[in-house]
Amino acid sequence: MDSTIRLYSYWRSSASYRVRIALNLKQLKYEIVPVNLARDGGEQHGSEFHHLNPQEQVPVLIDGGRVIRQSLAIIEYLEEVYDGNHLLPGTARERARARSLAHLIATDISPLGNLSVLQYLEHEDNMPQIERERWIRHWITRGFAAFEEMLADNPSTGDFCEGDVPSIADCCLVPQVYNARRFEVDLTPYPTICRINEHCLGLAAFDLATPERQPDAPQL
Repeated sequence: MDSTIRLYSYWRSSASYRVRIALNLKQLKYEIVPVNLARDGGEQHGSEFHHLNPQEQVPVLIDGGRVIRQSLAIIEYLEEVYDGNHLLPGTARERARARSLAHLIATDISPLGNLSVLQYLEHEDNMPQIERERWIRHWITRGFAAFEEMLADNPSTGDFCEGDVPSIADCCLVPQVYNARRFEVDLTPYPTICRINEHCLGLAAFDLATPERQPDAPQL
């Protein structure tokens, strides 16, 4: 059985970015299989990828004969199956907090800025680009306001979102900050988010996962 871990990924996908960070933190070797979400209407809609993931979304992780979909499920799978750096903290309370922060981003902020949502707003509602970008900034700022408060008011916040070791929460935060900067969100009101993001990007696991360092990123 093929033992290579393969990650179906798009260089600028926030969800794929989360999983790349997690794989790097676990120090696992993996192969990127690019899925271009923008080319020819989106390679994710092709029959081959649809068979792999009927949702027609990245990421998808292939580990031997296992097919795992959804970024948070993939991260939890990596935590349960592989040794190495932990992606979840040691106690139930700490794990619950890390998961809640991760879900705030992955289920409450990120989906509202997904390519499929933006395409719907463009093609079905005839929303111009300037309004679509305003839509994205609204949901990011609303979510970040809550996230910042949850970090700043909690003694469990350390160098990272939960304590002094990166976790699933940081895997989600860093891609969302990248997205916020892409859409020119003012991050001044979120000093704790910015501090943790910069600390994360100082680690190789996060730096190597950045979109511009991916094999399918456009070459400038």
